[in-house]
Amino acid sequence: MRLLIVTQYFWPENFRINDLAREFHKRGHAVTVLTGMPNYPSGRFADGYGLTGPYRETYDGIEVIRCPMVLRGSGTRLRLVLNYLSFAAMASIRGLLSSRDRYDLIFVHEPSPLTVCLPAIVIKWLTMAPILLWVLDLWPESLSATGAIRSPRVLNLVERMAQMIYRHCDRILVQSMAFMPHVAQQQVPPDAMRYFPSWAEALYEATTAQLPLPEGVVLPKGFRVMFAGNVGAAQDFATILSAAERLKSRDDIHWIILGDGRMFTWVRQEIDRLRLRKTVHMLGHYPLESMPAFYAQADAMLVTLRRDPIFSLTIPGKVQSYLAAGRPIVAALDGEGARIIQEAGAGCVGPAEDSEALARAVLQMADCAPETRERMGRCAAEYYRTHFERNMLFDRLEGWMQELAHSSLAMKSTPLAGAKG
Repeated sequence: MRLLIVTQYFWPENFRINDLAREFHKRGHAVTVLTGMPNYPSGRFADGYGLTGPYRETYDGIEVIRCPMVLRGSGTRLRLVLNYLSFAAMASIRGLLSSRDRYDLIFVHEPSPLTVCLPAIVIKWLTMAPILLWVLDLWPESLSATGAIRSPRVLNLVERMAQMIYRHCDRILVQSMAFMPHVAQQQVPPDAMRYFPSWAEALYEATTAQLPLPEGVVLPKGFRVMFAGNVGAAQDFATILSAAERLKSRDDIHWIILGDGRMFTWVRQEIDRLRLRKTVHMLGHYPLESMPAFYAQADAMLVTLRRDPIFSLTIPGKVQSYLAAGRPIVAALDGEGARIIQEAGAGCVGPAEDSEALARAVLQMADCAPETRERMGRCAAEYYRTHFERNMLFDRLEGWMQELAHSSLAMKSTPLAGAKG
């Protein structure tokens, strides 16, 4: 199968679409990726990239076509709008110029923004390839929830755009079952939707205490609760820091933050303002390959989201990684993410934006017997194998892709066959 992946984010940016592209290449499919110049989450060009490119390269045997675009910069509203729109425009042009070869299917990775699908629609017009859209973020709901857009008129325009985009897609995958009613509201028929959750890269399943940390990294001794991922507005660091402040007299409890993002500077300033440097440690961003070693040194992993109806529908991607690594989880979130952790018996869950409940959960986890945490970790790993194991999900996705590609090919050939008859 000749597969085109359209995604605004790709290696060396850390997204699961990298793992998906590698796996489908290994399975014998001809994979091409249409993407932007890597600048997430720092807002600056990744090492080795710049205004001069490279605009074509190969990654693990996968052809990568990159587009010039406005960088995220400091993540202001204007810069993000320009970032999203410039990718949509330039990827449409690059897609048309690079689509001399016919594709059997276009797979669109949409963690946000939804505008990433616009180039796919343009390429579909030229190649007649069907589109499979993987929705990881709901628009316009998430824009309203994060306060990125407050104008009802603009939100209405975004909703109309979402309806247009969904209408041009042949199948829509949703990362959470709770997304389905919202996507259906955009006039998508139920038989056009499939549930396809995130998974964890295979390296997480091999987590052991013997893995070495990156050179120069020394973690504090004591109980370590670890957050790994995007340091952004949706992750509600105000609640994390408030909980840490409630427990700062327990200098044996250490909050370790791995990652980068729009709120990184604010979080660091708040740590100083609240005098939490002894117990809250910001280690910055490390490559994906380092994460299992960090996880193995954590006594509990932390996941949080702001309180909002849209976030309650979401399964944060880090949940699958935490489960796969067999680590107990402390959470402050509502809805689907909370349900999964509780159903798995994998940790302690409190409501979103409740710092007192989060502090209690961390305290409970710190003071429980090590055997209890070990049992939670085993439950986490078992739940992951049953519901989110990557090969199982990739087999399912491959089947849907082949079904859609064959169906599209049959539809194209039917009129020609009829003419011959």
